[in-house]
Amino acid sequence: QVIVHDVNELTEKLFPIVEAMQKHFSAGTGTYYSDSIFFLSVAMHRIMPKEVTQIIQVDLDLKYKTNIRDLFDEFDNFPEGAVIGIAREMQPVYRHTFWQYRRENPQTKVGDPPPDGLPGFNSGVLLLNLEAMRQSKLYNQLLEPAMVQKLTEKYHFKGHLGDQDFFTMVGMEHPELFHVLDCTWNRQLCTWWRDHGYSDVFDQYFQCEGEVKIYHGNCNTPIPED
Repeated sequence: QVIVHDVNELTEKLFPIVEAMQKHFSAGTGTYYSDSIFFLSVAMHRIMPKEVTQIIQVDLDLKYKTNIRDLFDEFDNFPEGAVIGIAREMQPVYRHTFWQYRRENPQTKVGDPPPDGLPGFNSGVLLLNLEAMRQSKLYNQLLEPAMVQKLTEKYHFKGHLGDQDFFTMVGMEHPELFHVLDCTWNRQLCTWWRDHGYSDVFDQYFQCEGEVKIYHGNCNTPIPED
């Protein structure tokens, strides 16, 4: 069954919910991520009909190497309290974004590479447990403008990647809200940060063991042929 949603209608519903975060996680007016629609996943539980309880949201620049149905099984692996399934970011982008917080807190794991660090998230593949998102008092509190402001100030955070930035910042504070997907479910291919100041640590973020299930050709990176 295919249901088509009007983008303008969705944006109209979204804007009041996400307006406060757009100034923190957008590149500025008129740019790609400044549109409210790039925060759709953040408030999907308030937009979709109540009978829709789970959604997988994916970017277009993906190549599937397995049946996407298998990804739905990951919903069964959510720990109690988790509302979103998401893979880690595979570049040191948040090592860069959190530079001031890292300088002020030299012992922090914020922005550090896996497995022990908190490299942030990549929103190319998202599992949204809408029912859990509706039920989670904590998650809905974090959508309030005052809470967004409080966290952005704490982490000196200014991003430009829309929902991904919001999930990353929240994940630094409340990792229990997220089920971390294996990197093979979102094998990002972009290597931009390797050539922009982080070649010494890049591979610590970029490595991914295991058979790839979904390739993500982010930043227009070519995806390997079969």
